[in-house]
Amino acid sequence: MAAGLVAVAVLVWALWPDGEPEPRQREYRAETACLLTGAKGVTAPEARPVWAGMQEASLTTRVKVQFLEVDGPQTGENAETFLASLVQSRCGVILAVGEAPVQAVLPTAARYPSATFVAFGATSPGPNVSVVEAAEPESVQRKARDLVAALESDRD
Repeated sequence: MAAGLVAVAVLVWALWPDGEPEPRQREYRAETACLLTGAKGVTAPEARPVWAGMQEASLTTRVKVQFLEVDGPQTGENAETFLASLVQSRCGVILAVGEAPVQAVLPTAARYPSATFVAFGATSPGPNVSVVEAAEPESVQRKARDLVAALESDRD
């Protein structure tokens, strides 16, 4: 009888299904691309293609991407604080989309000359500021993807 119980226990143990496989952790590179948006975040029509391009590049390059929304008054002055926090986060490139974030780019870039900014909207370029004029969503997405992908090639 005991041998039968042991045999059943061994059989149950051997046939017991394995638990869920361990989730695989995605290993990212050290580079990060950051996006500053208005209060509606990445769901805003002007931000949606930029964020989609950034995510697309992240999948192929393993560059980390993150976004931050301007909280509170949607003014350039208020957005400067949020841009400065992205600089402090050591973002390799900081993209800005939306009226307030784009207004904040030039004054913030002047205070942080070693940071790289890209404004998706009407502003002036500068030594560390590139400007992408508003265009159809597909070209905006492609430009954002290329900017993030460039972080990978800059480090190789």
